[in-house]
Amino acid sequence: MVASFYGFIVSGILILNISLAIALIFLERRDASSTWAWILVLFFIPILGFGIYLLFGRKLRKKTLFRWEGKNKIGIDKLIEFQMEAIEDDSFDFRLDDAMHYKELIVMHLHNNQAVLTQDNKVEIFIDGREKFDALLHDIGQAKDHIHIQYYIFRLDSLGQQIYQAVLAKAKQGIKIRILYDDTGSRFLRKRQFKELIALGGRVEAFFPSIFPLINPRMNYRNHRKIVVIDGRIGYIGGFNVGDEYLGLKKKFGYWRDTHLRIEGSSVHPLQTRFILDWNQASAEHDIEYSDIFFPAIPMKGSVGLQIVSSGPDSEWEQIKNGYLKLIMMAKKYIYIQSPYFIPDASFMDTLRIACLSGIDVRIMIPNKPDHIFVYWATYSYVGDLIKAGAKVYIYQNGFLHTKMIVIDDEASTVGTANIDVRSFKLNFEVNAFIYDRETSHQLAVIFEEDMKLSTEMTAEMYEERSRMIKFKESLARLISPIL
Repeated sequence: MVASFYGFIVSGILILNISLAIALIFLERRDASSTWAWILVLFFIPILGFGIYLLFGRKLRKKTLFRWEGKNKIGIDKLIEFQMEAIEDDSFDFRLDDAMHYKELIVMHLHNNQAVLTQDNKVEIFIDGREKFDALLHDIGQAKDHIHIQYYIFRLDSLGQQIYQAVLAKAKQGIKIRILYDDTGSRFLRKRQFKELIALGGRVEAFFPSIFPLINPRMNYRNHRKIVVIDGRIGYIGGFNVGDEYLGLKKKFGYWRDTHLRIEGSSVHPLQTRFILDWNQASAEHDIEYSDIFFPAIPMKGSVGLQIVSSGPDSEWEQIKNGYLKLIMMAKKYIYIQSPYFIPDASFMDTLRIACLSGIDVRIMIPNKPDHIFVYWATYSYVGDLIKAGAKVYIYQNGFLHTKMIVIDDEASTVGTANIDVRSFKLNFEVNAFIYDRETSHQLAVIFEEDMKLSTEMTAEMYEERSRMIKFKESLARLISPIL
C-alpha cells in the first residue's frame, strides 16, 4: 500500500515535469540554451526544481507596465521624429564629431528606445562611494522643489540613515520627496520605516512588491536601476546602491570599486522621465502628473553627447545589450570592459572573439571574489575562452569590482546598471548612459588603466593550470548560465 502510494507520487511528479518541459519547449518559445537549462533543473531536482521554476522561470506578461499620460506633453515623440528625420537627411546639428561618428548607434537607440540625443551635458565621474554620496548629499541639501530617489538596494544602515535624514530635513522645508526601491533588492526594507517622511508628505514605493513574506512570485524581474533626479536639473546614474558596503565598510567585500555619473544638462530630462515611468508603475495612489517643474529649461552646461537607454523584460528588444554589441563592433583600436558578472550569450561572445581575431586590443576586468558563487565560476569559464582568442583578462585585487562600463577608442563609452549577463540583458529593468565624448571616454579609459595596476592578469598558462575541481565548478556553472 505504501509502495503504491509512493509510486503514485513519483508518477505524478514525473508527469508534472514532462508537462512543464513541454510547455517550456512549445508554448513559451524560449531560446534553446535557457530551455535546456530549465529542463536540466526540472529533471535533476524534480520537486525543488519546480519550485525554483515558479519563482525564477515564469515569463513576465507582455503588457504595458509603464504608462504616463504626461509623456506626450514633454514632446518626446516629436523630438524623436525631428531627430530621426534630421539625421536621415544629414541636416542634424552634430556639434561634435564624436557623436556624428556613432550615428548608426544613435539612430538605433532613437528608433527602438526613444532615447533622444542631447549634446549639452556636463558629466562628473565618481569611482569612490564616499565621494559619490558626499556629492549627492550636498545636492540634496541644495534642492529647491523635489528630490526623486530610485535604488535597487536601499538599506537604512549608516549610509542609508544619512540620506534619509538629509531628505527628512528637506521635507520639513516643503521639498517633495519620492523614494522608490526594489522589493527584492531591498528585501528587509519596509515602507513603515519611512513613517516620519510619509507624515511630512513624502512618498515611498516598492517595485513589484510581494504579497507573501520573503517569497515574491515576480522576484526574477527586478528593477535594477539607480537614478536620482533633483529639481529636474541634476541627475545621477551608475552602479552604486545605498548601503554601507558601497563605502567599503563590509569586511566581506573590502573596498567597493564602482562607477557613477553626475549629470547636468538636457539628459536629466530623460532620466526624470524614466523615474516617473517607474514610479507610476509602482504607485497605486500617488501617480506623478505632468508639471513644468519636473522639466525646467536647463542652460547649456557642457558639450558631452548622451543618450539615456533603458531595457527590461517589457521590451521586444534587448536594448542595452544591442547597444553594447553595436559599440563593440564599431571599435577600431581597443575595447575596455569592466563587469562584476561576465556571462555573455553567444552573440556577445562571437562579437568579442571577432574583435580579438581582428587585432583589436580587448581587455576585460572582473572581480577577484564571488558575489554570487555560480555566477563567479561561470564568469571564469567565459573569460577563459576569450583569453584563447587573444583577449587580456584582469582580476581586480583591491576589493570588489562592481562597475558596469565599456570604453572604445577614447571616443565613446557607456556607464550604467547593466551587467554582461542574461539577467541584465533580458530579465532586469536596467538603465545606461551612452556617452559620445572624447574627453569623458578618455577619463574612463584612464580609470580602467589605473585599475589595471591594482589587478592581476590572468594568462593562458594560469588558466590552464587551474585544478580539476575548479574546472568542474566552471563546467557546472556554465551549463546553467543561461538561467543565472
